[in-house]
Amino acid sequence: MTNCQRRIELRGIIILLALILSACGLQPMYAGGARSAVAQGLAAVQVPAIPGRDGWLVRGALQDRLHVAGEATPQYRLDVRLDDELEGLGVLNDDTISRERRILRSRYQLIDLASGEILLDATAGSDAGIDVVSSEYATIAAEQTALENLAKEVADRMAVQIALTLRERERAVAAASR
Repeated sequence: MTNCQRRIELRGIIILLALILSACGLQPMYAGGARSAVAQGLAAVQVPAIPGRDGWLVRGALQDRLHVAGEATPQYRLDVRLDDELEGLGVLNDDTISRERRILRSRYQLIDLASGEILLDATAGSDAGIDVVSSEYATIAAEQTALENLAKEVADRMAVQIALTLRERERAVAAASR
């Protein structure tokens, strides 16, 4: 089989897969870009201040992800409670810690401001390993970097779940109006 024949065969497979996926009702969540119902719904999510440095980081990351289409009149409120934990894992013979684990967990609720209904009550979390080195400054810097990365990861997970919830709500409203 020549390279040209392989390319033609590969293109055929790709087209077939695209047809199969479209037949099952799969569609992009953000179809329509910033004007899509999901993007507009995310823009209408208000994120109140979250206490602590971890809260400041998570709130900033959430706003970056939720307000891609700009900000809209708030229709939803996202209440977030965080639990940031740093635990020692590796203990050496002289009882010093050689490895730490930073855990960031979030419990959040998406609330419809008009009705007060809780649309989503969920958790998200992630953790990171940190090597404890002889330099205290380097260890503190690694702990802070881990927190910054965890805040972004947790915000990503929350934003995806919120988008899915708003998409399902939009579908339910559309189905009810038929």
